[in-house]
Amino acid sequence: MSKDLIIVESPAKVKTIKKFLGPDYEVSASVGHVRDLPKKVLGVDETGDFAPEYEVIPGKLKVVAQLKKLAAQADQIYLAPDPDREGEAIAWHVAELIKDANPRIKRIQFNEITARAVREALEHPRTLNLDLFNAQQARRVLDRLVGYKLSPLLWQKVKRGISAGRVQSVALRLIVDRERERQVFEPKEYWVFKVKLADKSAAVIEADLWKVSGKKPDIGSADQAGELEAAVSKAPFVVEAVDEKERQRQSGPPFITSTLQQEASRRFSYPAKRTMSLAQRLYEGVELGDRGIQALITYMRTDSVRTSPDAIKDVRKLILESYGPDYCPEKERYFKSRKSAQEAHEAIRPVDVTLTPEMLQAYLPRDMYQLYKLIWTRFVASQMSPARFWDTTITVAAAHTQWRAKGERLIFPGYLKVYGGGEADKNQELPTLTPKQELRLQELLKEQKFTQPSPRYSEASLIRELEEKGIGRPSTYAQIISTLLDREYVTQEERHFVPLELGYVVTDQLTAHFTRLMDVDFTAQMEESLDQVAEGGQDWVELMRRFTGEFYPVLDKAKKDMAAVKGGIDAGMPCPECAKPLVIKFGKAGAFLACSGYPDCSFTGNFTRDESGKIKTIEKLPKEEAVKVGTCPDCGGDVVLKKARTGSRFYACGSYPKCKYTKSYSTGVPCPADGCTGDLVERSSRFGKMFFSCSRYPDCTTAMPAPPVAQPCPKCDFPIMLRRHTEKRGNYLSCPVKECRHFIPVAEDFEETEGPLPDFSEPTPKKAATKAADKAASKAASKTPSDSTKPAPKRTATKKATTKKPAAKKSTRAKKAE
Repeated sequence: MSKDLIIVESPAKVKTIKKFLGPDYEVSASVGHVRDLPKKVLGVDETGDFAPEYEVIPGKLKVVAQLKKLAAQADQIYLAPDPDREGEAIAWHVAELIKDANPRIKRIQFNEITARAVREALEHPRTLNLDLFNAQQARRVLDRLVGYKLSPLLWQKVKRGISAGRVQSVALRLIVDRERERQVFEPKEYWVFKVKLADKSAAVIEADLWKVSGKKPDIGSADQAGELEAAVSKAPFVVEAVDEKERQRQSGPPFITSTLQQEASRRFSYPAKRTMSLAQRLYEGVELGDRGIQALITYMRTDSVRTSPDAIKDVRKLILESYGPDYCPEKERYFKSRKSAQEAHEAIRPVDVTLTPEMLQAYLPRDMYQLYKLIWTRFVASQMSPARFWDTTITVAAAHTQWRAKGERLIFPGYLKVYGGGEADKNQELPTLTPKQELRLQELLKEQKFTQPSPRYSEASLIRELEEKGIGRPSTYAQIISTLLDREYVTQEERHFVPLELGYVVTDQLTAHFTRLMDVDFTAQMEESLDQVAEGGQDWVELMRRFTGEFYPVLDKAKKDMAAVKGGIDAGMPCPECAKPLVIKFGKAGAFLACSGYPDCSFTGNFTRDESGKIKTIEKLPKEEAVKVGTCPDCGGDVVLKKARTGSRFYACGSYPKCKYTKSYSTGVPCPADGCTGDLVERSSRFGKMFFSCSRYPDCTTAMPAPPVAQPCPKCDFPIMLRRHTEKRGNYLSCPVKECRHFIPVAEDFEETEGPLPDFSEPTPKKAATKAADKAASKAASKTPSDSTKPAPKRTATKKATTKKPAAKKSTRAKKAE
């Protein structure tokens, strides 16, 4: 007997759906996209209405074969990828591949993976939505044209291996523009005043200077501050007005993709990519002990704040039962989405609001539990009564000045009972005062300050900016940020984005030659056009013709006019050895200074920039003294200890470049992973951050962010501790286990330790594996200490052989830079 076939995107959904549909249905997964544009060629017919040349994605042939086999055996086929444009595209491509095996194909969609939602979708199938598919196809072709046309240009003019993108490059421009605003910002001096006043009962009121001669204070010098201080010090302080009123504060709507990413970043410091990964797992289903696999939240890629009437009914019932009638307003609350929102979707909410975070805490990892609790509390709070406060504002007059004191008293917590998050203001409790009442000056405080530039973008603020300006879509923000970091266009300092030299150069080149493409408003207009394609109001081919009609002539002109900077960018300062101009060049480890007089002068050096963007220090790259530590197993030459430009030590053959033997520098501390026979070796990330990873990578992916010590933790018995130093604690040993975090103060300073000499009888290590180890393990160094110090589980080496590409030959100049 044939069964109906349901095709979803991920294997995790298969398990969840099979649980409640039973044996009457066969459920299989496409494992994401099955077809795409080819990787090595453009794959778009530019003269034939931009027809894409799709091909099965490498590695998906077996998946496609299995889907065809199941389709041929099925009675009816239901395509059930995610309910968005990307999901519609996956469904369309699957249908194209299996229609010859079985043409009985329908599309179903659901916002939550529950028995009710899936069965309801099966009762109301539809045909594939060609408009939605064309919107995704237009975006894919558009991005392919921009990427494949601009990236080679940047390879030729700037540096090989970098990329440009329609949305990515505009996001980079926002970061670069903000940094340049900060660099030219001139701080302005100002003074703030505060007074402490007392009434007859000795109750103290703190008030801030509000107005001077009826205007906003503008005190820009110490002399002005002194004059004001003298004027009010001897003047009587008299209560001028007392304003009291009740104020309400309503909760926000349930989360959409962007607001969830912002709040998770603000509260937990989660990157957008991590937030989306956790949300994906919550949406697809989690093992809950006796309950089995269960989906916990609705679809997490949404820009709509709409909530289903059934969900509102359920949450209001929970509020009444758990918190009482005072916390449940008389009428349901409905929220208005942005104009461009896809209202077919719902906001992100719990699938079953009766599953409280506390009930699930034992089954979920800590980060997943935190995110579920955030989603759950936000949704419950969105239907709760407002918080009520009693606000008191006291205005006090003294000479020609007015001062204000504000107090706040919580009357009723309302939604803050569930979703506090530190939202309640912590204002002072004010005594009862009356107009014309005189107060005694206890203390007058003045403080010099300076205006500050706009802050750098954090992940949360960048996502908010992109959303407000209509750049990209919330579902793409995590990937955009990841690409900017991977391409070394930006780095992060204290969770804020800082442009790197390559980011400046790429932005300047693109902005100078592709003004419209890099324009924020143009990018937002393109998103609106894609929305119109999805709604059936715009022909995607005509959209492509208009875009390329403007883009191609500009591209041709840029190929001729764009200046090549591969030879270096003028650094604006002379070489300290020969006085010829220094230039900024880009190497494997980032930007560095080099003399333009090469080969007559071979000076190279590291540099940093001050707050105004000027190069402020030059550190000449040291020439290493060759000290023999062993014999090279490849050529019989001397093995010497060297130091990479990024800081870590390593062993190498002294006959380089004729012999390229290298070996990692070992700390002599055994890897703490169970059963691992490796040791921890010294490495450094591309940005110079030191870390220590297992010598057996990729079989073991353990990585530590600080120097290890072979001393077990006295609290949890973990076999090693880490050497650390902070201003607050000084020198100390810290347990790397996140759940423990035990530390031991150390009185003496840490000394540089020498690891044991390794066995130099082994042949040259695989370059590809070494490079992969650096890249994978350095990610641990960029995480917060609580995340990076937990050793990764061991991996079993696969037997499948991989073809290694020969390493590109290095120029003599690059070797000198190293």
